[in-house]
Amino acid sequence: MRTALDGPVPQRVPRMNAPVSPAEPSSARHAPPLTLANACLVLPDRLCRGHITFEAGRIARIADGGPAPTGAIDCGGDIVMPGLVELHTDNLERHIEPRPEVDWPHLPALLAHDTELASTGITTVFDALRVGSIHSGSRGYGEYARQLADELLAARAAGHFKISHFLHLRAEICSETLLEELAKFGPEDRVGIVSLMDHTPGQRQFRDLEAMKTYVTKKRNFSEAEFAEHVARLGALQARLGARHEAGAVAEAARLGAVLASHDDTTPEQVAASAAKGVGFAEFPTTRTAAQACRAAGIAVMMGAPNLIRGGSHSGNVAAQELAEAGLLDILSSDYVPGALLLAAFRLAALWGDLPRAAACVTHRPAEAAGLADRGRLAEGLRADVIRVARAGDVPVVRAVWAQGHRVG
Repeated sequence: MRTALDGPVPQRVPRMNAPVSPAEPSSARHAPPLTLANACLVLPDRLCRGHITFEAGRIARIADGGPAPTGAIDCGGDIVMPGLVELHTDNLERHIEPRPEVDWPHLPALLAHDTELASTGITTVFDALRVGSIHSGSRGYGEYARQLADELLAARAAGHFKISHFLHLRAEICSETLLEELAKFGPEDRVGIVSLMDHTPGQRQFRDLEAMKTYVTKKRNFSEAEFAEHVARLGALQARLGARHEAGAVAEAARLGAVLASHDDTTPEQVAASAAKGVGFAEFPTTRTAAQACRAAGIAVMMGAPNLIRGGSHSGNVAAQELAEAGLLDILSSDYVPGALLLAAFRLAALWGDLPRAAACVTHRPAEAAGLADRGRLAEGLRADVIRVARAGDVPVVRAVWAQGHRVG
């Protein structure tokens, strides 16, 4: 997952079974052969001017230079690179609840989400769904993941999606119903990732209670009294159920055949605990110390693309650029802005002076972290998930997107 400069990562992530099916997308298998010529190809270890051919949904040939084959699309020197792989996005939740307490019809929301991701160059997504609810208190929240997953999987089976969708279950440790909700999922549900989310006030992302207060009161319109009740309730839930929920979520990830991820690790001790559980990658470590501990433990570090673009974390945690400059950044996630993923990769390319290395953070490194060996690189025999990118100054512009050789954007 790393460059030679970064050193090797132990292979500790199980491979997922991700078969090609007519439903992903429905016409991908039957897409006619297509060649993109006169392109700047972003290969795993270098850039080259050449052409690439898709056949039957796979990359059939890659060639340096030479004349463009008859019938090829002349890319005019545009960049051609693998489709982006997104491991953690809240974008679907934004579509099903576009305003607080507004429940948007789910199929239109799913289709809009899918189309938006395709338009930004994302060809594989792990849709993050919360599992674990709180029913007590005045401002609790209910279960939704199983129903939405059923609707998502039905839309996929019907061939409605442009890109490849897997599930990412965000296991809320501080909840009342985590294990009951996880038990409703099975190995057939395309659950690729289970992340351990501990949002107990006073630690990890919310170790600064004033920062947490600002975030929560704006997001959920809490009063002072409601925020105090929220803090007390989460602390009590952690004390009563935290250890049981964490152990149960680790076991459920193994049952589902999913990769296990940590979330907001802050201290070396938390990273050591994550490593002991078999965590494959760390989502958004909050300190440089934690990122260094991840590197020592062979755990890949994922940071948010918005953090990199904005120049810092909105919650006051470590800046993604600081980790990138220190060689401690492996994977980028769009988090809450789908269009941030490609833009952040080009920002990294400028920082490192190395486009293939930067592109790897949004293509083959996340694919490897999720156990997907069939995508994320321009290589013969892999899925023809490919994007064509032009530049407007230092801003990448997506000009075309193919999923399994089928034009989807």
